[in-house]
Amino acid sequence: MAVSTGKRAGSAAAGVAESAFAPLRHLAFAVLWTATVVSNIGTWMHEVAAGWLMTSLSPSPMLVALVQTATTLPVFLFALPAGALADIVDRRRLLIIVQTGLALTAALLGTLVLAGAMTPMLLLALTFVMGMGAALLAPAWQAIVPRLVPREDLQSAVALNSVGINVSRAVGPAIAGVLIAAVGLWAPFFLNALSFLCVIAALVWWRPAPAPPRWLPPEHLIGALRTGLRYARASVPLRATLARALAFFVFASAYWALLPLIARQLLGGGPTLYGGLLGAVGAGAVGGALLLPRLRARLGADRVVALGTLGTATTLLGFALLREPSVAVVMSLIAGTSWIAVLSSLNVSAQTALPDWVRARGLALFVTVFFGAMSLGSLVWGQLASVAGVPAALLAAAAGAVLAVPVSLRWRLGQGESMDLTPSLHWPAPPAAEAVDEGHGPVLVTVEYDIEPVRTTEFLAALEGLASERRRDGAYAWGIFEDVAVPGRFVESFLVASWLEHLRQHERVTRADAELQARVRAFHRGPDGPVVRHHLARSPGERP
Repeated sequence: MAVSTGKRAGSAAAGVAESAFAPLRHLAFAVLWTATVVSNIGTWMHEVAAGWLMTSLSPSPMLVALVQTATTLPVFLFALPAGALADIVDRRRLLIIVQTGLALTAALLGTLVLAGAMTPMLLLALTFVMGMGAALLAPAWQAIVPRLVPREDLQSAVALNSVGINVSRAVGPAIAGVLIAAVGLWAPFFLNALSFLCVIAALVWWRPAPAPPRWLPPEHLIGALRTGLRYARASVPLRATLARALAFFVFASAYWALLPLIARQLLGGGPTLYGGLLGAVGAGAVGGALLLPRLRARLGADRVVALGTLGTATTLLGFALLREPSVAVVMSLIAGTSWIAVLSSLNVSAQTALPDWVRARGLALFVTVFFGAMSLGSLVWGQLASVAGVPAALLAAAAGAVLAVPVSLRWRLGQGESMDLTPSLHWPAPPAAEAVDEGHGPVLVTVEYDIEPVRTTEFLAALEGLASERRRDGAYAWGIFEDVAVPGRFVESFLVASWLEHLRQHERVTRADAELQARVRAFHRGPDGPVVRHHLARSPGERP
């Protein structure tokens, strides 16, 4: 029996490993993943060099924490426009252009440090520019993942992207620490500039499959932004993911913002120790990613995130109360494992909540919440550390993380995983007696139902989900009205900004939406189905 059990356990472990690395069987994903790992190594070398450089330029805890803020705040400010842009332009071309700009900025940083011309304000300004580039990259990078792997490998691909980030986190800081000590603070910046070239080469090589033809003109940036926000407001799965992200990242930001001070002030170490702690975080994240498929299968995403949050609180307590470098390394390993468990689970939940037409915008909202919470947390914990000391700030963040667990559990993760969000294209073309100007609007759409009066309560309950679906796809002012003279006769109505926006609704409806609409139509009496009518707004005295 023992041998048989051992074989089954070994087979299960092999299955977990195979599942975790399955996306690497797809050449395009493997090439781009490898290139981004190299680039992320350069990015983490930059993070270590920038944080340590600021401790050399100024001992102020606030200025040291502001390096983290300058990195994350631009993403909070610009991710939403970047997501809208990534949904309406060629994502590959956008990525190449932004990567080129980042390479030039990193080279400028290295040149200024080498020349001895760097100042605290200049470092913050150029770090802010690098953060702007990250803001433009993040939604587009995440949105192309479903084009690199089939749907069944999407969850593993998202996790592998996190693994890549954390492999680089394990390697980059260690290399940076050695380079800073042996060569100088300028070296990591130049190597970061070179690392961007790897990604540019991979993107130039990649030839994605042609996107489905667009019969309608692309959205304008402002309209695309408004549509993305409306989708998020009406999407329960996405809103739940964003709430859980906010509850975690505000408190988890404490050790990212204060880690240079933990290494220098609490542990009395130098750049090598700081790089080693960051490397341990990365190593813990890699190990956690390999265990993640099994953990998710046994516990589910909600419990994995709760467990990761408690692990983060444990890390913060350890950093605050213990002063041994070896113990700090163990705490960093726990931090990395907890970080990957939470970040990957939240990212998968966001990905599966979004159809492709709004994917970059939805992911941009996730990135905005992520970096906004990190920026806010960095400011709060940096200021608290300046006033009360680093240990007090870490203890406060740990207490907040623990309290966030029971409060946030009501927002369930992964609600979109069972939904088929591919386009259904089941709506017939709207009939029109003559050609309609695409810009004409607003458009009033009505759907007339004839329901058995005894089924009114069931019908109205089914409409709750339909109302959210209409709003997600671009409708507003949705309502349901019953004929006071004929019980059971209902009219559903909603407005759309223009005829063009209504045509876009036809393209946006998913198979999951089609199933929901079929359940609502099943209440209708009669063989022909509900009557749908389209009405264009007119002004008194207007000529036809």
